[in-house]
Amino acid sequence: MELAEILVDVPTMQTNQPYTYQIPTFMKEELQRGMRVVVPFGHRKVQGIVMNVVHHGTFNGRLKSIDSLMDLSPVINDEMYHLSFWLAQKTFSFQITCLLTMLPSVMKAKYQKLIKLLQPTHNQSINDIFHGQKVISFNSNSLSDEQIKLLLKLKRQKKIQVNYVVKNQAKSKKEIAVRSKLSKHQLKQALEQIPKNSVAQITVLKFFIQHYDISSVKQSFLTKLNHVSASTIKNMQDKGWLIRFKVEQYRNPYQRPIKRNYPLKLNYHQKVAVNAITRSVDQQNSNVFLLEGVTGSGKTEVYLQSIQKALIHNRTALMLVPEISLTPQMVNRVKGRFGNLVAILHSGLSRGEKYDEWRRINNGNAKVVVGVRSAIFAPLKNIGIIVMDEEHDDSYKQEDAPRYSTREVAKWRGKYNHCPVVLGSATPSLESRARAGKNVYHLLKLPERINHQALPQIKIVDMREQIANYGVKNFSKPLLASIKEKINRHEQVVLMLNRRGYSSFIMCRDCGFVLKCPNCDISLTLHMSSHTMRCHYCGHEEPIPTKCPNCGSKRIGHYGSGTEKVERELQQLIPEAKIIRMDVDTTRRKGSHERILNRFGQGKANILLGTQMIAKGLDFPNVTLVGVLNADTALQLPDFRSGEKTFQLLTQVSGRAGRAKKSGTVYIQTYNPDNYAIRLAETQNYERFYTKEMGIRHAAGYPPYYFTVRITVSDLKEVRSAGEANVVFHYLQNHLSDQTILLGPTQSTILKIKRRYYYQIIIKYKREKNLNSVLSHILMNTQKDFRRGLRVEIDPNPLKFI
Repeated sequence: MELAEILVDVPTMQTNQPYTYQIPTFMKEELQRGMRVVVPFGHRKVQGIVMNVVHHGTFNGRLKSIDSLMDLSPVINDEMYHLSFWLAQKTFSFQITCLLTMLPSVMKAKYQKLIKLLQPTHNQSINDIFHGQKVISFNSNSLSDEQIKLLLKLKRQKKIQVNYVVKNQAKSKKEIAVRSKLSKHQLKQALEQIPKNSVAQITVLKFFIQHYDISSVKQSFLTKLNHVSASTIKNMQDKGWLIRFKVEQYRNPYQRPIKRNYPLKLNYHQKVAVNAITRSVDQQNSNVFLLEGVTGSGKTEVYLQSIQKALIHNRTALMLVPEISLTPQMVNRVKGRFGNLVAILHSGLSRGEKYDEWRRINNGNAKVVVGVRSAIFAPLKNIGIIVMDEEHDDSYKQEDAPRYSTREVAKWRGKYNHCPVVLGSATPSLESRARAGKNVYHLLKLPERINHQALPQIKIVDMREQIANYGVKNFSKPLLASIKEKINRHEQVVLMLNRRGYSSFIMCRDCGFVLKCPNCDISLTLHMSSHTMRCHYCGHEEPIPTKCPNCGSKRIGHYGSGTEKVERELQQLIPEAKIIRMDVDTTRRKGSHERILNRFGQGKANILLGTQMIAKGLDFPNVTLVGVLNADTALQLPDFRSGEKTFQLLTQVSGRAGRAKKSGTVYIQTYNPDNYAIRLAETQNYERFYTKEMGIRHAAGYPPYYFTVRITVSDLKEVRSAGEANVVFHYLQNHLSDQTILLGPTQSTILKIKRRYYYQIIIKYKREKNLNSVLSHILMNTQKDFRRGLRVEIDPNPLKFI
C-alpha cells in the first residue's frame, strides 16, 4: 500500500501532527515530500502538505485517499522542511502555520463552502436564497438568521448538499504568443498573393520572413508594429498562417532601467571586514559577524563585495533590510551590481509579483534575494552568505504566530548552509553587542565615514525653554531659522516626527471627553485628508464629530501633532517650502515609497517630512539638515528598551545629514535634554551608551542578562481573560524553579483591542529546564476553550512588554 503522511491546514494542538492517507494509483509516481495536496478531513476538504511518502506501507483499517494535487513539484524543499520543525518548537507554534509562513500568500489555500439544491422547488423563501441557481457560495454575512435557520432545516431533510472546495490561488500569468505555421517559402508565397492594401498582414508576414529563426514572439510585441491589431493576428490564424498559444510570463516588479555600478575602492577598515567575511565564505564556516559601522561608513559596499565572493563560488546570497522604504535605494545598489540575478521580496509587491519572484528563486533563476523580514524564508539553495542590514530594527521580529526572530532564523540557515551571517548596524542591539563582547559573534568595526567627512554636528534644543519664551509647539526658533537658511542655499532638509495622522486625538474642552474606538481601549486619531477619525489598531473609522458626543458642546479641540498637522504648520511658517510627506498614510499605494524618494532625490522638494521610516538607510547627498521634532516619544513608554530605542533612532536619523561633501547639522528637540540616551546620541558615542545601558539592564534583571517569555491571555470577556491568566500564573508557579522570576498577571498596556481583553505574564530566566514542557502543556490545556473565544499566546524573547 502506498501511503502519505500529510500535515493538514487545521492549526490546533490536536492536529499538530501528520495524518496518514492512501495515495491514489495515478499519483504513486508523482507524489513527493513538500507538495501541497487536497485531502478530506472530517466533513470537509482542506489543504495539506506532504511530510513523508511511505512505499509498500501497511495500515490496519480504512484509510481516506488524497483528493487531488495542488502542485506538480515540491514547494517546500528539504531545508524548509527541517526548518519548520525547529521553528515550531522554538516559537511554540503549529508546524502547519510555520510551513505556510514560508510560502507566498497566494499559495495559502482559499476555502469555499458551496450549497447545492438537490431538487427544484416552488418555495419562495428557498428561491430567494438560490436566485435561480442550483449551486451557491455560502456566506453567512449575506444571509438573515431566518435564512440560515431554513438552510439548516433543508440540510436535515437532505434537500441540500454542502460541499467544501479548496481553491489554489497561485496562478502564473499567461500571455499570448504567436509563431508561424508556414515554412519560409510558404510565407513568401503568401506575401506575393496578399492584396497590397492589407498593410497589417504584410507587416506580420515580412516580420516572420525576416525573423524565421525565432521560434515564437509575443502577440503584444506584434501589435506594437505599424497598423497591426490583435484581430489581424486572429484573422491570420483563421487562414492557417499563424498559431497562437499561451505562454507563462513572469511579472517583473522592477522594470525601469538600473544604472550599472562597480566595486568601489575599500578603505582599511572595510578591507579588514571584507577579508574576514570572505574567508568564512571560502571556508564554508557558519560564523556570525557583527559589522558595527557609523552611519555613512560604507557597510553596503562591504555587503556587496562579500556577496560577490559567494557568487564566484556558485553559491547564492540573501540580503535583508528592515523597512520597505529602504528597499528602493538598496535594490538600486544591488541590482546595479548583480543585474537580473537579483529577486525582490517585500510587502509593496502585488501578490502575483511576489509569487513570480518566489518562483524565480525556487527555480534557481535568481541568485541574490533582497527583501524584508519574510524574505528570510526565500527558497534559495546552497546559500553562501546571509546579510541582515540594520540588525537592531524591531521589524525583524514577527508579532503574529509564528513569532520568530529573523536573526535566529538567519543563524539557523547559516548553520544549515555552512555560510556566514553578517549583522550590520551603526547601533547594534544590546543582545548582539553583548554576544560580540563574549566572542560568540565576531566583531568588525567601521569607525569612520568613507569620505572622511565628519559626523554631523548635533544640537540639543530644550523645548521647555522654547515654550516658556516663545510659546512654540512644533518648531523651535533655532530649527526654523536653520530650515530657512538651508532652503535659501538650495540644500535639503529631513524632518522626523514620531507620529502619523493629523492629531493624536480630539477632546471636549468643556467635559474632557475623548473620542475612543468602540473596539479598542485607545483614542481615535484625526485624519484631515479623509475627514475621519481612525483607529490604528482595528481600522475602525467614523466621521469627525462637530459636537461632543458626551455633553453636546461644540468646543472640541485637537491635541497632539501628527505629520499632516506639522506639514500644514510648516507650510504656513515657510510658504516657499516644497514639502513631501512620507508616512503610513502617503505610502499605502503600490510603489509610493519609491516615487516619494525619487521625487526628493531629484530635488523636486526641499523638505522630506516623515515618521520613523525615513530614519534609516536613506542616502541623499544634498541633505545637510536633519530635525527631530519630538525626541521623547519612546522615552515616555513603560518599556525597558525605551532608552535603547531612543538612542538608536536619534543616531540613525542623524546619519542622514552630511553624507557627501557638504557638512551636516542635526537639531534634536526634546523636553528631556539631560536624559542619558539623548546626551549620548548627541556625541554618537555607541560604546559609552552600551556600557551605560548594560549597567541599567544588569541592575534591573532584563535582557541580555535574562531570557524572557511573554504569555498573553485574551478573551471577549474581561473576567474570563483575567481568570485564565491567574490559572496560568499559578501553574507556572508550581512547575518552574525558584530561580525563574514571574511578573504578573497584569492588564496589557492597552487592555482592549478589537473587542478582546488582554492580560499578560512575563517569565524571566537564565536556565529553566522545565520551560518547554510547561509551556507546551499550557498551550495544549487551553485549546479546549478556543471555541468560546479564549486565546493563549506565547512569545519567546519579546521585544517589548507593552
